[in-house]
Amino acid sequence: MLMFPGMTALDLVGPQAILAGLAGDRLHLVARQVGPVPSDTGLSLVADTSFDACPRDIDVLFVPGGDATPGQMRDEATLAFLRDRAAHASWVTSVCTGSLVLGAAGLLDGYRATSHWSVRETVLPRLGAIPVNRRVVVDRNRITAAGISAGLDFALVLAARLRGEEYARTSQLVAEYAPEPPFSAGTPDSAGPDITARAAAILKDLADGSLAAAMPHRNR
Repeated sequence: MLMFPGMTALDLVGPQAILAGLAGDRLHLVARQVGPVPSDTGLSLVADTSFDACPRDIDVLFVPGGDATPGQMRDEATLAFLRDRAAHASWVTSVCTGSLVLGAAGLLDGYRATSHWSVRETVLPRLGAIPVNRRVVVDRNRITAAGISAGLDFALVLAARLRGEEYARTSQLVAEYAPEPPFSAGTPDSAGPDITARAAAILKDLADGSLAAAMPHRNR
C-alpha cells in the first residue's frame, strides 16, 4: 500500500482495516522512506517499508489519492516504483484520485476505471483510461474505486476475489459496514447543483492541479 505526504488517510485506512486480516505481516505500508507520513488533513500514518525494501513479487499494489495527487503524478521515483511493482502484481488497485497516479504511470492505458467524481471525466481520459461512473470498477486485474468512502467497497470486492465471497461477507459484518447516511448527497446527481458547486469549489485546486499534471501524458 503506497503512502505519500498529502494522501487522504481514509483512502488507505479503510482498505487496510479489511485487508490486514488477509495479509497479516505481509501487508507493507510503503513510502519513499520509512517513518511518519502526514495526510492531507494533518493526521500522520507510519510507513514501515521503503521503496527499495518493498518486495518485487506482490499480490496487490494499492494507491490512495489525496490533495498531493498532482505532485505524485509528476514524481518520477514514485511512478517508476509503481511501474516496476505493477509488472509483478496480481492486482493493481486504487481508491479515489489514486487512479490518476496509476494513470500517470501508464498503468491504466485502455482500462475502464473510476476516480473521484471531480476528476473522473476530465482527467482519466487524458491518462489513457476509459472513465466509468461506478463506485468500484474491475477491468481484468485493475480495480479502481471512487472517492474516499468507496475504499471499504473496494476492499470487500478485492477480499472476495482473494479469499472468496464468504470471507468478504464476514469481514463486512465484523466491520458492521451497513451504511445509512443521514443525507442523500454522496454524488453530484443526488446532491443537486448548489451543493455540487460548493463541493467543486473546495476541490478546485485538486481538480485543476490533476488536469495540469495529466497534460504531458496526453500525447504519449
